[in-house]
Amino acid sequence: MHETDTIFKAGVAALAGMIKRKELSPVEVVDVFLQRIWQHNDKINAFCTVAAEEAGKRAKEIEKAVMLDEDLPLGGIPIAIKDLTPTKGIRTSFGSKIFAENVPSYDATFVTRVKQAGAIVIGKTNTPEFGYTGTTDNLIFGKTSNPWDISRTSGGSSGGSAAAVAARLIPVAEGSDGGGSVRIPASACGIYGFKPTYGRIPFDSAPSKFSSNSPFLHHGTLTFNVDDAAYMLDILQGPDSRDPYSLPKAQEAFFPIMPMDLKGLKVAYSPNLDYFEIDSEVREIVEKAIHSLTGLGCKVEEVTPGFEAGRELVTETFISLWAVYYAAFYENFLPRWETEMSKGFVATIKSGQKISAVTYKRLERARSKVYNKIEKIFSQYDLLITPTLAVPAFPHGPGPMQINGRQVDPYADWMLTSVFNLTGHPAASINCGYTKEGLPVGLQIAAPRFDEGMIFRLSKAFEIANADIFKIPPEFDNS
Repeated sequence: MHETDTIFKAGVAALAGMIKRKELSPVEVVDVFLQRIWQHNDKINAFCTVAAEEAGKRAKEIEKAVMLDEDLPLGGIPIAIKDLTPTKGIRTSFGSKIFAENVPSYDATFVTRVKQAGAIVIGKTNTPEFGYTGTTDNLIFGKTSNPWDISRTSGGSSGGSAAAVAARLIPVAEGSDGGGSVRIPASACGIYGFKPTYGRIPFDSAPSKFSSNSPFLHHGTLTFNVDDAAYMLDILQGPDSRDPYSLPKAQEAFFPIMPMDLKGLKVAYSPNLDYFEIDSEVREIVEKAIHSLTGLGCKVEEVTPGFEAGRELVTETFISLWAVYYAAFYENFLPRWETEMSKGFVATIKSGQKISAVTYKRLERARSKVYNKIEKIFSQYDLLITPTLAVPAFPHGPGPMQINGRQVDPYADWMLTSVFNLTGHPAASINCGYTKEGLPVGLQIAAPRFDEGMIFRLSKAFEIANADIFKIPPEFDNS
């Protein structure tokens, strides 16, 4: 029998190994995480639906399969699924009163694949309405709090997933990322958030077969560590007929992460993507992380990607694509449901309705310029590193109105993530330190398309060299 804290502090790969060796039972593991959810979820509101009965039943089934030595790489591993991603038989509300009692009759491909690998869906995590913004709050379940400081946001739109993993209520959670929605909350909550190359994990949760590319929508994972992200990607990747953009499997496995000599690795560092105002304390912590990478042998050079006009070229292009996406697929709810919808979501739809088809199509020119500038960096460097966010987690409500005394847009001027949803490159956020108030700061690592392995190898080296950074929030560091 393992101590409870051994179970909840272990990651996916470690737990899977213990279960496979029959040192732990799936029933025991599920019970530990359910107890932690009952004990702690009220503090942060990470889970909006807990499928305890279904999870318990499934754990007993998986336990039998484990005893028969069936090959189940996730056999007995509890997982949380974001409330935007359909789960058969488990409520999926999309954070909207319109679908408050919606119970899908099918699983998204992501869910199908983790179930086939033996994972146990333990519940759904909170999200803003239809994932429209970078914080997590909605009119059904309310806001999700940050485990490091419950007066602050967990980020979004996968804020429930990130908070659940950071508080160790679950060893792994699914997130979706259309503008940073995996990396934003990973940074705010101090965990590892990973989105692969567009198409690497099939995405069939969009409103149509062809609507996941403007901007690029990705499934991703939120985990304690980089090993678990690599372990999960091996299971999740590969084509599926439900997603016409899904990619073939990578030629090599991502897990285990092969050690790499970082000497000579060329890393581009952009402290602000040329146009963001970065909180001075965040910048200091990120530059300390850059110094650590240099100490590991990386050749790090500060670069200017060419986004001096980035507000117009990157942010406004992304916002327009995002608004049209929501207008196209959700404007039909306005006449009847407008007063029951989040004001920000309604405003996003109405903004998108004003953009003509010609103007929308013309956005591809700006988007191409963004893609070309990022590709130019990758023609000279192996990786590109930036802060994930311009600020640490802020108090519940809109984003910051000022950074370093300078006026900023509270909706968009604190997230350095959307550029990689215009381009589709793989990107991750790894915790790289804490502010004086004890709030985590994320380092964003991006790589050329199809080169997720490079992100994993650098992340692993950084994780080993800075092991003392990776902590559990004090309030949740008990059984």
